[in-house]
Amino acid sequence: MLNVPSQAFPAPGSQQRVASQGRSKVPLKQGRSLMDWIRLTKSGKDFTGLKGGLIEVTEEELKKHNKKDDCWICIRGFVYNVSPYMEYHPGGEDELMRAAGADGTDLFNEVHRWVNYESMLKECLVGRMAVKPAVPKDCHEGKRVLNGMLPKSQVTDTLPREGPSSPSYDWFQTESSVTIVIYTKQKNINLDSVIVDLQDDSLRAEAVIKDHSYLIHIGLSHEVQENFSVRVIENVGKIEIVLQKKETVSWKCLGDPLEKHDSFIPKKDTGLYYRQCQLISKEDVTHDTRLFCLMLPPSTHLQVPVGQHVYLKLSVTGDFVSVSGPEGNFKVSKLQEVEDLFLLAAGTGFTPMVTVLNHALTHMSSLRKVKLMFFNKTEDDIIWRCQLEKLALKDKRFHVEYVLSAPSPEWNGKQGHVSRALLSEFLQRSLENSKVFLCICGPTPFTDEGIRLLHDLNFSDDEIHGFTA
Repeated sequence: MLNVPSQAFPAPGSQQRVASQGRSKVPLKQGRSLMDWIRLTKSGKDFTGLKGGLIEVTEEELKKHNKKDDCWICIRGFVYNVSPYMEYHPGGEDELMRAAGADGTDLFNEVHRWVNYESMLKECLVGRMAVKPAVPKDCHEGKRVLNGMLPKSQVTDTLPREGPSSPSYDWFQTESSVTIVIYTKQKNINLDSVIVDLQDDSLRAEAVIKDHSYLIHIGLSHEVQENFSVRVIENVGKIEIVLQKKETVSWKCLGDPLEKHDSFIPKKDTGLYYRQCQLISKEDVTHDTRLFCLMLPPSTHLQVPVGQHVYLKLSVTGDFVSVSGPEGNFKVSKLQEVEDLFLLAAGTGFTPMVTVLNHALTHMSSLRKVKLMFFNKTEDDIIWRCQLEKLALKDKRFHVEYVLSAPSPEWNGKQGHVSRALLSEFLQRSLENSKVFLCICGPTPFTDEGIRLLHDLNFSDDEIHGFTA
């Protein structure tokens, strides 16, 4: 990705620097509040000048857009035109201009790592950063090394010293199969850390290791069958991908390296990769929520880790949906030894809570209770209400409370929006010093306000995870 500007962000003395009273904000003009910005983004106005289209942005093109009235910023591989947002930014225009025409990912993470920028700036999305093409290597180059393993001197180390060790790979064959082995040098790898796609005789295998991604991307030298197997040996951190040959011939090399082959880079810098999945069924959950059942192609291995999500691309009249690889920074390790788990969800922000809830009740031996506070507008908006109430009856550790902002006169439950009063009553520990963890997901204003209130209630950053909606 691009070089991050060297100056501090925010600058020393900036109004956005954290003070003992909390981070101060720049006074905004009348009509420039967060809610004003949200209303503006729903007006249908074209914020990018691309009429709804998306483009690939080169590093050279990004650098050109570095003025206040023409300001593009790259965050985690996506490029946004933030000029329309200038007057609405709580930290002021000068703070945004520090990343103008550049990659502001590290700057953003330093100050706003919990902010749901994807939702807030979705109407300002210009496109994705273009990936620099890799220089292809001759297939016969493999004769100079043992199978596919590169000598240590040829492996490019792109990691900071404190990052995980760079993985390596090798391959071997029998008459009927080819096995690719990835040595991750980590012991916490499992099957949902591995994503494999076979398309047009090219193999793309990604291993997610901590916050980094290792990629094997090869145009195979011979045809293989679409079905394959993936095995993880956790105690040694080894991944095996077994391909079935179409012909019983001896391979002289594995194939030709493709884009980003044998790369090991931060996960935030990797682009989304989509594969087409067949749409099996659609089911109405509420009046404005549907459940899609999708079937992965047999040539794909993909499991979505707990608390993570995928992106979909759908043709309106199509029978297939393009599905990305898993995204998100939630780690199951955050739940180790947690005794009280509190979930705060608004609307479809309930979605990531499903896998977290299932994991908690199934695998967390330390868990005493898990409580869900579910915010909606009306009773008809409550997703899976029947299933939640059945679960509460079945497992006494689980408790759910509903809060409605526009209830009918017959509603006898809690009302209103997320507030200190509601949370202080809800967040009662099972024991005075029990270990707690809180997850929150919903529209940007809900998540932002919820995290602020949790901090006011003396919960630390280590005890809170805000999902992107």
